[in-house]
Amino acid sequence: MRGAMRGMIVRRVLQSAPLLVLISVLVFALLQAVPGGPLAAYLENPNVRPQDIERLRAAMGLDRPLAAQYVSWLSAFVRGDWGYSFADGRPVLDRVLERVPATLELVGASTVLALCVALPVGVLASVHRLFDRVTSLVAVAGISLPVFWFGLLLQLVFAITLGWLPSSGRASFGANSLADRIAHLVLPVVVLAAVQAAAWSRYLRRAMRETIGRPFMNAARVRGVSERGVLWHHALPNALGPFITVVLLDAAMMASGAVVTESVFAWPGVGSLFTESLVKRDYPVLMAFLMCGAMAVMVLNLLADIAVRSIDPRTRGAA
Repeated sequence: MRGAMRGMIVRRVLQSAPLLVLISVLVFALLQAVPGGPLAAYLENPNVRPQDIERLRAAMGLDRPLAAQYVSWLSAFVRGDWGYSFADGRPVLDRVLERVPATLELVGASTVLALCVALPVGVLASVHRLFDRVTSLVAVAGISLPVFWFGLLLQLVFAITLGWLPSSGRASFGANSLADRIAHLVLPVVVLAAVQAAAWSRYLRRAMRETIGRPFMNAARVRGVSERGVLWHHALPNALGPFITVVLLDAAMMASGAVVTESVFAWPGVGSLFTESLVKRDYPVLMAFLMCGAMAVMVLNLLADIAVRSIDPRTRGAA
């Protein structure tokens, strides 16, 4: 089993390498096609001379052909040199790494909360018809909620009107207590977890219903296993395989897609860094963000396959 798992991992890594190169080419070309570029602010300033613009263009390496710029960026990126930010001149890797803990904190807490809601709701909705109808309505509402609007609504109610929770930031100025950090975490976590919990509960409910209708479930009942045992010890492990795949892939999407939530709540994570870099057309930071997002999706997809082979009785030990 270990040899088969190791072989699968090696194959997936080898398959991912050319895909990452293709993604980097497409992302690089799309960013270069955006009108204006990083020198747009200087071009609109009448006090900046054309000679200064040319010096800036040469200093940033923007005067070289696009193919040469891409090859230079790719070779440096593979070596761990992600370049320097056009906005403040700092190393891109440093700027990304200082924002990663905040994003991991937000996404991790949101994932845990969404799982705590989705698992029991999905299992119970698969067997209780009335509970299923109620949760279906709630889930549809949760999936349909615009994240930006929902975040502003929670700020208006719980931060401004009631004053129970802070409206933005990761911590209060001058405060470093755990209670203060948790208070700042509550609203963005609820916003980010709401949509995921709704979608995951629906997915688990469907997977559970498909599993419950299979012949081996009747065989378990014939052996005298209680309905609760059949549900939690036989149906759930078989339904968890595809469910874990969805959760891990969505976790990667949450990390790269938390841009709106971080912007609404001024959360100092990677998502807000992307927004700032997009406004300033900071190409090196944008490239690093998008490539990290692509790599995160591939890594979590691999972890999902490993988890499915380890948990799902039908695929355990498969090559």
